[in-house]
Amino acid sequence: MSGDERESEQRSDGMSRGNIVEVQQVTVSFDGFKVLDGLDFSIQRGELRFLIGPNGAGKTTLLDILTGKTKPSSGRVVFHGGGESGREAVEAHRLPEHALVRLGIGRKFQTPAVFGSLTVLENLEAAMGFRESAPGLLRGLSAEQEEEIAETLDRIGLWRRADVRAAVLAHGERQWLEIGMLLVQQPKLLLLDEPVAGMTRRERDRTGELVQEIAKERSVLVVEHDMEFVRRYASTVTVLHAGRRLCEGPVEEVQRDAKVIEVYLGRAHDAGGARGGARAAVAAEER
Repeated sequence: MSGDERESEQRSDGMSRGNIVEVQQVTVSFDGFKVLDGLDFSIQRGELRFLIGPNGAGKTTLLDILTGKTKPSSGRVVFHGGGESGREAVEAHRLPEHALVRLGIGRKFQTPAVFGSLTVLENLEAAMGFRESAPGLLRGLSAEQEEEIAETLDRIGLWRRADVRAAVLAHGERQWLEIGMLLVQQPKLLLLDEPVAGMTRRERDRTGELVQEIAKERSVLVVEHDMEFVRRYASTVTVLHAGRRLCEGPVEEVQRDAKVIEVYLGRAHDAGGARGGARAAVAAEER
């Protein structure tokens, strides 16, 4: 389904009540240049969505909008994760980053942000403390929280490495640790930026399995350039181009779309394959 068709469908039917987040006619301009141009985008509860697109398409800016790092020039971002029920609509574009973190939006950047001098276990304990109030950081962890950390260690495959300093972990292990640090904060929406960049094939496979497992419990948005990874683990894919949604649908349908091939897949192939083209695009992404 093309972006225009999808937008028409949304205007006639309205956004689904099952959405965890809705980006409504969002435009972001920098010095007169529209990085996002009237973008409509939504993710359902419990959905695993992949986001792809050529260099400068607006992918990183969309993540910045969802986390409050960047404010839209116009339009709205509605996050359905507020209130006591955890499902009330909140105008996310009006809130600062830290407030959205506490509401349940977690973001993993391409470069792992872990504490190298701390062990794997200590990193998870520190992350667990982040979801508490400041006094809570000083009280120590409850038995329930310690059990949750143990389960997370098992889930990310690092329970044998619990006492190892993060600085000496392999690249893939540091990526998994950061994902674990986000999981213990119990996000409702998890944003993963280039989660398999620089990984070995085995690490990519393990990461794909982990992401699919996580998506059984919460909404996950993955920005990825590695088309082999996308084809293997994605179900629904959104393609951005020039700040707008070019195409959205099942991965099999998207990769056959003529416009997608022209503006993204074809270019990636010409540059030496999707993975090679992706790495070259990372540094210049967005701004």
